[in-house]
Amino acid sequence: RDAQYLEGRRVRESRQNRAMANRTAFGRSLIAEQWAAAEFGALCRLWTAGVPVPYPVQWEGTELLMEFVGEPDGAAAPRLAQLRPDRDELHRLWQEMIAALVALAGDGIAHGDLSAYNVLVHKGSLVLIDLPQVVDMVANPAGLDFLARDVHNIANWFTGRGLPADVVDADGVIELLVAVAGLV
Repeated sequence: RDAQYLEGRRVRESRQNRAMANRTAFGRSLIAEQWAAAEFGALCRLWTAGVPVPYPVQWEGTELLMEFVGEPDGAAAPRLAQLRPDRDELHRLWQEMIAALVALAGDGIAHGDLSAYNVLVHKGSLVLIDLPQVVDMVANPAGLDFLARDVHNIANWFTGRGLPADVVDADGVIELLVAVAGLV
């Protein structure tokens, strides 16, 4: 089920492209490395741009090492889905989410799998995680579909927690992000 995510991600050697297309053992290992490379590259770009993501430390093959997001005692930061913020905090977190999405769109990418389960809240601020499926909105023919799905998924979580739909305005956010990405 990764074919849509892999659109626009190609390697130079036709032998490798064939192996990945045919899902041979070699091709699957190349795809796994590509997922890790995509996530590490995205984390590096986004961290440098000031987007709230974990600091990327190292990448080797299919393994990533990144900053631990949590407390000094080893307790991990909770996922957004685990929280029940009050109305004011919910509104503030939504504004942070829009800022993060604008930063992603400014880099021409969509998260690709954004939900309240792929966002941590650390010291009151959002941290986006789980970025191996990051999608280039120009190179991937389904890029805008992924963007719209991301926005609707996260918007539904916020409206489900009580933030009014007119405040969330998913369609307005999508229009903003498409404009920021320069796709209009």
